[in-house]
Amino acid sequence: MASGAGSNFESLVRACRLGHLAASVELLVVNRADCGARGRAERLGVPNELLDHHFHPTRENLDRALITAFKGKAVDLVVMAGWMRIVTPVLIEAFPQRLLNIHPSLLPSFRGLDAVGQALAAGVCLSGCTAHLVAAEVDSGQILVQAAVPVLAGDNRTSLAARIQVQEHRILPLAVALAAARLESSGIEGQQR
Repeated sequence: MASGAGSNFESLVRACRLGHLAASVELLVVNRADCGARGRAERLGVPNELLDHHFHPTRENLDRALITAFKGKAVDLVVMAGWMRIVTPVLIEAFPQRLLNIHPSLLPSFRGLDAVGQALAAGVCLSGCTAHLVAAEVDSGQILVQAAVPVLAGDNRTSLAARIQVQEHRILPLAVALAAARLESSGIEGQQR
């Protein structure tokens, strides 16, 4: 799931295709027709679907459409890779322990929107990113992987976000592998297809 440029989406596709991640990306869902992730999916030959949130009267309605799309592809894990919409328990409960998010802060610090701006405003010397399981409360799910990024003198949103994004690309495939291994060991994988 993506709403923006799609660099995290592409990092997952590349990790799969290079054999660094024993998985495949079966579908990209975007909520904006003009988002860069869609163009990346087309270039990479990954099926993609537009589910514009403006055409869904409620968040739950959008989440039901997401469930239909993912179940149609029999996916085991769903990754929110720059999905800029809050999901509801409808989606979370459809993919228990199988819905991941990447967030540009060292959670539990700086949840929600503009985490990079929040970190800069707080004057912290260390920021980073977190891959976590999704829970009903925004950015509160179980942490799978984190990476620290120093905040440098003179950093602004753009410069700090760029360094954080490098680490997101590194940890997101690892988080997917960890989540998949947890599912396999618990026998959950494939049960909800």
